[in-house]
Parts: sequence; C-alpha cells; structure tokens
Amino acid sequence: MRKVLESVVPARLGSSYRWLLASSWSSNLGDGVALAAGPLLVTSLTGDPFLISLAALLRWAPPLVFGLYAGVLSDRHDRRRIMITANVARVAVLAGLVAALLAGTLSATGALVALGLLTVCEVFADNTAGTLPPMLVRRDDLALANARLQTGFITLNQLIGPPIGAALFAAGTAWPFAAEVVLVAAGVVLVSRVRLPLRERPDVERGSLRRDVAEGWRWTVNHAAVRTLVLTILIFNVTFGAAWSVLVLYAQEQLGLGAIGFGLLTTVSAVGGLLGTALYGAITKRVSLGNVMRVGLIIETLTHLGLAVTTSPVLASAIFFVFGAHAFVWGTTSVTVRQRAVPEQLQGRVNSLNTICVFGGLVVGSVIGGVLATHYGVTAPFWFAFAGSAAFVVLLWRELTRIAHEGEPVPAPA
Repeated sequence: MRKVLESVVPARLGSSYRWLLASSWSSNLGDGVALAAGPLLVTSLTGDPFLISLAALLRWAPPLVFGLYAGVLSDRHDRRRIMITANVARVAVLAGLVAALLAGTLSATGALVALGLLTVCEVFADNTAGTLPPMLVRRDDLALANARLQTGFITLNQLIGPPIGAALFAAGTAWPFAAEVVLVAAGVVLVSRVRLPLRERPDVERGSLRRDVAEGWRWTVNHAAVRTLVLTILIFNVTFGAAWSVLVLYAQEQLGLGAIGFGLLTTVSAVGGLLGTALYGAITKRVSLGNVMRVGLIIETLTHLGLAVTTSPVLASAIFFVFGAHAFVWGTTSVTVRQRAVPEQLQGRVNSLNTICVFGGLVVGSVIGGVLATHYGVTAPFWFAFAGSAAFVVLLWRELTRIAHEGEPVPAPA
C-alpha cells in the first residue's frame, strides 16, 4: 500500500498536498454525483422548458458573476479558511435540500435556488483551491501535482460520479444529495488538515474591491505570456463552445446515435483523459511544454475538422478519445504554466480572470453555434470551430514556446 501511495502521490509533494488531493477527490466525487442528479431533480419537479433550461444556466452564470470577487477574497484572506467556509455552506444547502425532499415540500423553484447556491459556493471553493498547489509544492513538481488533481476530476467527476448519481436518484430522489453531503463534509475534514505557509496579506481597505480587481487585470494585461495564455483560453473556448453546444444534435443527425450513444461519446472522451493521465509524466519528460501546447492546439483544431466531415460513429469515437487525452494534457499544462508565472499574492485574481474567460468563451460560443446550426446545418459550428482554431494557431505559433517557458514569477505591482 505504501508503494502504491508513493507512486501516486510521492512523499516529496508533502503531507499537506496529500490532504488537499484527498479533499479534492472526495469533493469531485460529490460534484460528479450532483452532475447527473441535479438536472434529473429539476425535470422530476417540472416539465416547464424554461425552468429546466435555468438549471443549465445556473451552472455557468455564478462564475461570471462572482468569479472576480472570489479571486480578490482568496488573495486577501486565509485560503484554507475560505475553502472550509465555502464547503461548509455547501453542506448546509445540501442538508436543507435533502430535508425538503424527505418532507415532500421541495418545489422546482426551491430546487433551482439550491442548485444556484451550490454553484456559488463552488466558485469560491474552486477558485481558492487553484491557488494552493504553488503554496504547497516545489515549482518543479507543479506539473505532477496538477496532473493528480486533474486525474481526480476526470475519473471521479466525469466518469464515476454521474452514473452513481443517476443510480442513486433512481433509488430515491434524496439519496444522491445525501451522498454528496457526506462526500463534501469529508472534503472539509480533509482540507482542514492542510497547513499553509505563512504569507503576508495586504491591508484590506473598505471599498477597495475595484482597486484589487484592477490590479489583477493590469498585471495580466502587462505580462505578455499570461496575457496570451488567457487570450488563447478565451478564443479556444469560443470555438469549442460553438461546436459542443450542438453536440447532442450532431450525434443524432450526423452520426445517427440515440441517447445511449451520445452518452458513450462523453464516456469515451473521459477514458481518453485517463490515457492522458497515465502518459502525462512521460510526455513532459520528453517534450517541452511549448511543444506540448502546440501539439494540443493542433489536435483540438483537427478534432473540429474530423467531426465536421465524418458520419461514422466509430471514427467519431476515436476522435473523442484523442480529444479527451488532449484536454487533460492541455488543461494540466496551462494551469501549471500560469501557476509558475503568477506571483503568489495575485494567484486568486488571475485565476478568476482565467475562469471568466473559460465560461465567457463557452457562452459566446454556444450562441454562435446555435445561430450557425439553425441557418446552415448541424456541422456548420464545427466548420466555424475548425477555421477559427486554425487561424489562431497560426497567429499564436511562435508565442507558444514563450508562454510555456515564461516560468519565473514577476513581482506584483507595489
């Protein structure tokens, strides 16, 4: 057992990182359970398409609304305490949701309010969690540390959690949320064992939120590598969001798949992510981060092209498998590059700007995808994604090496 633990989480990463990882895995399993159970709960309470669509809206709106404040908060205050507080709030909301379900008093509106509050709590917990690895592990170990965190996200949040959530929901509507209470509470206990190094925090002035946000914005804009990285994430989430917004229609009309087949595409992609997990260490030992990022963006660009032209479910599944491996490798690499470059006291704010670009790009892309599919057919968003990604790769090609090796922190503004 000790050898297995050492191979998965080497002792050099430290005991505090191990507690953080365990907390992350526990919470990710709970989030994965809710990923399936949340929409099922809303549809069991109402058939109103508008209310059902609000459940999806509440997954991406809170990061856009609260992301900047979450970033400022994590740079101002004790980060471990923020994570504990946010997750305790999640436990309280979930407990209320379970109580209402058991009492038979939960309405569709009440379910939507609860799901929205849970997502708001996740914004603060997740943004702060992203600032902790640079505080706990050495710079050279950040890639490994982030890879292990991403492994938990893929396996527990994407692969294992949703089917468990669906199965528990079938057994009883309260069961998945009761399970999430236990898993999130366990995450709170585990993260409470983390010991962060002492750090100097700025004096908090009343009404200084705008100033702190502006400081993070200025640093990002003035740092060429991080600026380009954030812009890349924004652009590629626009193209990704355009294509993936019509994925269920694409699976039906282009590939001839039903609901089960559509679900299998997501599963295949997650399995590809596991391959990326297994190979990540070997890849980064032999390939520079700059070239890893170059290859990743080429894979994403060709993914859109391949899906635009194929009508074969088998070929599409192979494309999704490769894309899943790329998504893991790219995500881990981009997080590592950003953490290496950003000063510790600005990690929260820069992380929040990155998150806003992710969700903002997805929202814009989904609107574009819907319009293109309506007027030009279900493959039009994939052609748009291919053309946009290809153009940006050409423009960005020389910058990628600079991004990946801009690893020394730049002093924060005085």
